[in-house]
Amino acid sequence: MDHLSQASERPIARVRELGRQAYEPVWHAMQRFTDARDENSTDEIWVVEHDPVFTLGQAGKPEHVLMPGDIPVLHVDRGGQVTYHGPGQIVVYPLLDLRRLKIGVREYVCKIEQAIIDTLLEWNIIAQRREGAPGVYVGEAKIAALGIRVRRGCSFHGLAFNINMDLSPFQRINPCGYAGMQVINMADVGGAGGMEPVKPVLLAELARQFGLRLERAQD
Repeated sequence: MDHLSQASERPIARVRELGRQAYEPVWHAMQRFTDARDENSTDEIWVVEHDPVFTLGQAGKPEHVLMPGDIPVLHVDRGGQVTYHGPGQIVVYPLLDLRRLKIGVREYVCKIEQAIIDTLLEWNIIAQRREGAPGVYVGEAKIAALGIRVRRGCSFHGLAFNINMDLSPFQRINPCGYAGMQVINMADVGGAGGMEPVKPVLLAELARQFGLRLERAQD
């Protein structure tokens, strides 16, 4: 079988570039999408840049939010502790039917991490995962965070990848529940200085990990 016919047999995922958005409306849209979908619904991948916000996961402990100041704090329905989203960070929400893709939750997390690791490798940046602490790290510093939710076999929430953002708000929290955890930008370790060169590489790596064929959403 040639590569073209193999590619055409891959399941489709529609990519939606949402631009810069407040967190809460996008979160509720993800919930509605997931609740409304059925076994025939096409998967989607949403790419967004959020206004400044701290989000606290389902098991999140409020004491990990040290000094939120003027940045809002939202309790949300993903896994994990507290993290920060802001301009200069790529946030990707894979809205995938994991049952249809025959992927378990642990494998799903590993595949997202690997897509980020392989994206960084395009810029000759060596990154790794860390046992018991989901996300991607360069040395001791965290460059990407994961927070997911699976409902009826379908994923929502996703990954946050620091490209070239103001990292100072991370000092107002214990990132992912770890006091003093270092956080780093891709731009600080010899990578791209902006989000646009990174997005297509990251999307291609996610598509490769999940065996998907990406199409731009038309509506």
